Amino acid sequence: MARRKKSGAGGGIGAVVVGLLVLLVAIPREVWIGIGVLAAIGVGIYLYLKSKDNAQSPPQEPARPAPAVPRPESRAPVVPSPPVSSRVASRLSDEQQPVPVTASPVPAAPSFRIPAAPKRFGPGAWIPAGETVEVGGVSISGGLVYVGTSLPTPMGGNDPCLIDPSKSVASHGDYTERQMGYWPSYSEISPSARRAYLNWLAGGRQDPEADVGYVFIFFYGLERRAILDASKDDAAKGDWPMIAVELRRLLDIYGAKSGSFQSYAGSLLDWVSLAEHPEKAYLKPIPSFPKTYELPLYIRVALGQAAVDGVPVPAQLALAWAKLDPTSYLRTPATRCAEEFDKLFVSKYHETFGEGLVLPRNKTKIKLVHRPASAGFRGYTDLSLSFGNTPDVTVLTGPINKLRQVVEAATKELEPFSRYVGRNPDSRHALEGLLQLPAALWPEGAQKALHALKARMGEGMIAMSFQELLSSLDAKTTLTRDRTLALARALESLNIGIEPDVLGGAKLPKADEKVVLFSVPPGEVTSRSTPDYQAAALTLDLASAVAAADGEFSVEEMGYLRAQVQSWAHLTPNHVRRLLAHLRLLMTTPASLTTLRKKLEPLDAGAKETIATFMATVAQSDGNVSPTEVKMLEKVYKALGVEPKKVFSDVHAVAAGAKPTAATAAKVEETGFKLDPARIAALQKDTEAVSALLSGIFKEESPPEPVFAEPEPEGDGEPTPPGLLGLDEAHSALARLLLSRPEWTKDELGDVAADLDLMLDGAIETLNEAAFDLHDVPFTEGEDVVTVNPELLEKLEA
Repeated sequence: MARRKKSGAGGGIGAVVVGLLVLLVAIPREVWIGIGVLAAIGVGIYLYLKSKDNAQSPPQEPARPAPAVPRPESRAPVVPSPPVSSRVASRLSDEQQPVPVTASPVPAAPSFRIPAAPKRFGPGAWIPAGETVEVGGVSISGGLVYVGTSLPTPMGGNDPCLIDPSKSVASHGDYTERQMGYWPSYSEISPSARRAYLNWLAGGRQDPEADVGYVFIFFYGLERRAILDASKDDAAKGDWPMIAVELRRLLDIYGAKSGSFQSYAGSLLDWVSLAEHPEKAYLKPIPSFPKTYELPLYIRVALGQAAVDGVPVPAQLALAWAKLDPTSYLRTPATRCAEEFDKLFVSKYHETFGEGLVLPRNKTKIKLVHRPASAGFRGYTDLSLSFGNTPDVTVLTGPINKLRQVVEAATKELEPFSRYVGRNPDSRHALEGLLQLPAALWPEGAQKALHALKARMGEGMIAMSFQELLSSLDAKTTLTRDRTLALARALESLNIGIEPDVLGGAKLPKADEKVVLFSVPPGEVTSRSTPDYQAAALTLDLASAVAAADGEFSVEEMGYLRAQVQSWAHLTPNHVRRLLAHLRLLMTTPASLTTLRKKLEPLDAGAKETIATFMATVAQSDGNVSPTEVKMLEKVYKALGVEPKKVFSDVHAVAAGAKPTAATAAKVEETGFKLDPARIAALQKDTEAVSALLSGIFKEESPPEPVFAEPEPEGDGEPTPPGLLGLDEAHSALARLLLSRPEWTKDELGDVAADLDLMLDGAIETLNEAAFDLHDVPFTEGEDVVTVNPELLEKLEA
């Protein structure tokens, strides 16, 4: 029986032991680590206190001290006992006198060191940018995180951003997988999710495939540093610029992936950009901002300050407003050719508004209320920034509509270039592509080539082959007619004219043919369709045919025609310059009489004789009429329907003032005239009258200005969507403004409604109905204080 009892007791104990082992195995690893740490600390404290007690308690004196025997290896001298008081010693017998002893060192009490806490255990610390920290065997070099075991929040517990090294980390984790809830916290996610988060941090926080939950955990730390720490620590406030850079980088990568992250990060970016309320922000460089469902606060403050100061909005600020306005969408040319669009917008903005658009000072005031993403902010209230009486002009619809017109004008002008780039993405800077752009938007290399041409030309003109011109602009192929016309327009936009006048209908030059570039007076209409100009040009064509008939366009003949052109006061300076360039081209490539004959047919007999006489004057302007020139004059007379034999009499009349005899005519035919230039000047006809006669040719048949078919707008651009929740422009503006803050007073909304010409109560009812129709929730709640429904905000962000 005794054995049975013993055996039964042993079996019960074994069962208990097994149960304890099972229980111990079930305890999580984190608990064992915590128990171990607490036990180590407890043992250390106990040993420390014990050693301290031993050191402080005096050793008891032995009843009969025995002489100490020095250790053989010790060479220390014998130290006598401290002297006993003489009064006490006199009472003692010799036998009772103390025996001198050798002092022996008292053994030191054993000492123990308290084990140091594991690295990074303790209060959470901010790791600055660029500093490396190791957690769970992962080296994180980017900083910008909190690491430690304690970072309390007002509601208790640690901040969700805190990387707690006491938490277990798995050996593997994939940050592209969703492994956490809507409000992630490092301490509460699984060990594999912690590993995934640490891997994402170690990889530079830049993989676009990462789950946005990991981005939010990191963002919580930026949010805490920028707002809570900065409210009491100047060093944290000094991190604002760096945090702004990091937010922009994250928004570029993850903003399009999560509307929720875009909203929260955009709001924090507004905070760090404006927390110090810069004065005259409209004069400062515009920071980069992502486009969200509301205009960035920095832009709104800068515009409001410009309205208060009554100054024009600078072009760069207007451009940022137009591009970031949530109610406006850029078409494909503006997005595909962003750099060119920006330059063109600025140019057209100044053309439209001069120094800039002046904004009214409206009633709605600007205020920023930050809605934190982190659960660590629970318990904090009034996270807001106010800006005094700075108005929010962006609630007005008039100014942004004016900017949209500038945007559309710039976009339309970019359409040909955008189509070219779309078809030839690798030839963006080739001349063939640049010819689709205004010359002012050409890249630096092409601009230098154009300015080199202008420098060679000066205020005059230069002649070169067409191929030389193309080579100087780095053309890769022979230009088509359309591109040649585009080149002429590009040159003309820089006040450089070209002859032959291809924009006026002239034949396109071949690669080896000459062209003349000349300076065009700025600010003057360059129409070639006026009868006066066309008549003058035809006169020069006829004159060049006669002057070059002898095989040489002499300097004297050229000088005479130049003087005639410069004397034509009925022409504009622009026309005179073009005619002089045309004359310079005719000197190398005279006009063909055959091509001119059809233009001469409509003239009456009197007009034809007047022109014939002028041609005779041109022929003898160099003082010598050669037989070849006489033959050419005969052809001109014949083309004009004038008797060719009149050439002799007309030339003789110019030279001598009398009709020639037959002998004189024969002599002229054989040897030509030798004329007196002084008498020629007295007999010159009024060339303006000749031009007036020729102008009749062009009244009905003048070639029109080249008309280029306007291509249809690119269809691959984003269509302009309806307003928010399908509302009209005014109600959409009210809705977007309401979404910028969680609460509004009725007075504040009254100012907004007044700026938008809306009745407040009716407008709010319209917003609520639209929200119910689309999302089955109201837009707002409350009467005196209107609260925006957070559930609706989440639906819109999603």
